[in-house]
Amino acid sequence: MAVGIFDSGLGGLTVLNAAQKRLPDVDFLYFADSEHAPYGVRDAENIYDLTRRAVNDLWNRGCDLVILACNTASAAALRRMQEEGVPEGKRVLGVFVPLIEALTERQWGDNSPPREVAVKHVALFATPATVSSRAFQRELAFRAIGVDVEAQACGGVVDAIEDGDMILAEALVRSHVDALRRKMPEPQAAILGCTHYPLMADTFQKALGQDVQVYSQGDLVAESLADYLQRHPKMQGNGEGGFLTTGKPEFVSDRATQFLRRQISFQAA
Repeated sequence: MAVGIFDSGLGGLTVLNAAQKRLPDVDFLYFADSEHAPYGVRDAENIYDLTRRAVNDLWNRGCDLVILACNTASAAALRRMQEEGVPEGKRVLGVFVPLIEALTERQWGDNSPPREVAVKHVALFATPATVSSRAFQRELAFRAIGVDVEAQACGGVVDAIEDGDMILAEALVRSHVDALRRKMPEPQAAILGCTHYPLMADTFQKALGQDVQVYSQGDLVAESLADYLQRHPKMQGNGEGGFLTTGKPEFVSDRATQFLRRQISFQAA
């Protein structure tokens, strides 16, 4: 019984790790499109094509439910996939909504009209493709009014993390936070709008200051998934768990093991 988790690379492991802790009896099949990572610098059509191909693969492997643990894929592909239709009995969900529901203090699945919320100034750190899509702002507008969002495209951060160069990643994060603060000097909250970024959460927090609430996605998505599976128990699928990659399995396995600090073994997709 497997739930599919898709990411362009290794960032989605932060979601997988939280989901496994929250749902220890659920098997997960993780798919990393490492050959084409990072997605954040690709155009929307290319991101859609790559995402659709990977999700179809997971569906064909028995995953009835697939989580796009990639903000770029969620931003550029999710709504189009849902509008064009998915196979009967299959579902694909993104990672933005649980984050926004936490930010706006709404219960999971609350579909009431948008309303005023306490947080008025929000910094969004994301990939260039996610920022240009404005998907976060669109989803937020369904749930809240009067919120000023300042987005900062964090070029280079995903590449540095995927390459294991955390010193460069930290320097880039500090630079991007400085750039954001020049546009929004006093954000009340910050959204880490890429599943790679929780690996740099401490660096973001230090650069922003302790008075800024930093939201990252692992635990929030895991809790939302647990709620969804409780309401839709048949969506756990009927496949085996594991790790797949379009990249070089040995290299990706080594990087994943470093990220999660436990042995991870990828197979060729």
